[in-house]
Amino acid sequence: MIPEKQVTADTIDKLILELWDTMIQLRAPGGCPWDRDQTARSLIPYLLEETYELIEAIESGNQQEIREELGDLLLHVIFQGLIAEEQEHFTLADSIRSIINKLVQRHPHVFGDHPAEGAYQAKRNWETVKANEKKRDSLIDGVPKKLPALNRARRVQEKAAHGGFDWDSVDAVWDKVHEEMAELAAARNSGDPDEIEDELGDLLFSVVNLGRFLGVSSEEALRRTIAKFEYRFRKIEEELKRRGKTPQESTLEEMDAIWNETKKIDAKI
Repeated sequence: MIPEKQVTADTIDKLILELWDTMIQLRAPGGCPWDRDQTARSLIPYLLEETYELIEAIESGNQQEIREELGDLLLHVIFQGLIAEEQEHFTLADSIRSIINKLVQRHPHVFGDHPAEGAYQAKRNWETVKANEKKRDSLIDGVPKKLPALNRARRVQEKAAHGGFDWDSVDAVWDKVHEEMAELAAARNSGDPDEIEDELGDLLFSVVNLGRFLGVSSEEALRRTIAKFEYRFRKIEEELKRRGKTPQESTLEEMDAIWNETKKIDAKI
């Protein structure tokens, strides 16, 4: 189904109100027992699940799935807002007003007189205003500790960079990666597990930095590589099954040969 090219604010208002009213009915006496039992905290696992399902849909490029998953995620926004309102903490309208004000305040190059020559300066404006609003002690404060480690590393690096603490060039980052590889090799030779862990962490952090300079998300790159590995390993299992064997009954050389053949056939996978 092709979406309408123009969606009016009135249409969106009506649909969001309909969703809101539906959730009120589900939470009301005589509604759904499961929905009534939920709290803001109990919904966290489902919120995370829906977020990752939306990410997967976006990665797949399947527009029908993206449309569906956006709706599922919106449900959780409404659900959380309704629970907060029931407990008289705040209303969903308060949240919407807050984000509108935030967008205006953090875009002085659009709504004010603070120019931005490009995306980097625009982002720097955002981070500067945000740090002032939050009255944070450090420029790198505010990165959620629950973020996946690769994403968190990149955000910490970005925040430090906006404060001027950054490499001058990608070549310098390359050198740092090689330096950390050498230090990891030395730690491995020492046999000290704590030192090995420290140096491996340093290497990963440097690789994330390299990805940032190359304009690549390390989290996204690793996710794609994992998907590629899963696809090709399943191809190995399928071919071995066709031969009447299992991976446990096969040699590494045999499996590696199938892997390489799959790689040739599906070079873009």
